[in-house]
Amino acid sequence: MRYLDPKNDLTFKKVFGEHPHLLRSFLNAMLPLPPDRQVVSLEYLSPEMVPQIPVMKNSIVDVRCVDASGRQFIVEMQVLWTDSFYKRVLFNASKAYVKQLKSSEHYHLLQPVYSLNLIDDTFLAESKEYYHHYQIVNAADTGRRIEGLEFVFIELPKFEPKTIVEKKLRALWLRFLTEIQDNSTEVPTEILQDADIREAVECLQESAFSPAELEAYDRYWDHVRVERTLIADSHAEGEEAGIVKGEKIGIEKGRKEGREEGLQEALARIVASGIAESEARKMLGLS
Repeated sequence: MRYLDPKNDLTFKKVFGEHPHLLRSFLNAMLPLPPDRQVVSLEYLSPEMVPQIPVMKNSIVDVRCVDASGRQFIVEMQVLWTDSFYKRVLFNASKAYVKQLKSSEHYHLLQPVYSLNLIDDTFLAESKEYYHHYQIVNAADTGRRIEGLEFVFIELPKFEPKTIVEKKLRALWLRFLTEIQDNSTEVPTEILQDADIREAVECLQESAFSPAELEAYDRYWDHVRVERTLIADSHAEGEEAGIVKGEKIGIEKGRKEGREEGLQEALARIVASGIAESEARKMLGLS
């Protein structure tokens, strides 16, 4: 039996965009919600158009929903990374927060917006942590914060379930995302321990998709490969331009240092011949 990769646009939306109880389990596992604030029920919201990121038009997958208390959740699966993604995420969440109110409604009706971002890439190489939780906090007293917007970024390549202490359900869902890949024929038995994840795995069976859907599945990966190539090319061009600029700056700096060293040597010879240093400096144009 062949399974499809859950990070693909088609499969991700099949699992989390069509089964609210699976998305509820996923959110409760991934987000830092206290026990008394767990998601109980969900209703899907229609996706909104947001500004595209250059060379990343096809690699972003998102699912939006609202729970019974009015909290909104934006879940994005991003297989490529550029720094522009931060701004897109902030724009997305801020727009969802603002659009809750009509012109005549009061601010106290506003409910929190949570942005959960799964990145199949490494963007904080200096950190060993894969889980990054952002809030609006007081810079001097981080215990004080403004409620309303929270962001979670998860670097999937850094997730190592065998070497870290992790919440069981969170670890199982992350293993679901990282260990089931295109053309997988077996699924680790540990992942199948949870009923919801077991159902999600069944959604990934190739036999559950039509020929047209499978064609769309392959087309998505083609788009990702093209975008990955474009990003790599842009980085290479940037590095090459930086090297050329650095060489020019280095050459000019060397010339300047050489001129200064030559002038100092000339000054020393003139002074040694008996001419006053102040006069020698005027002769050489030195201050």
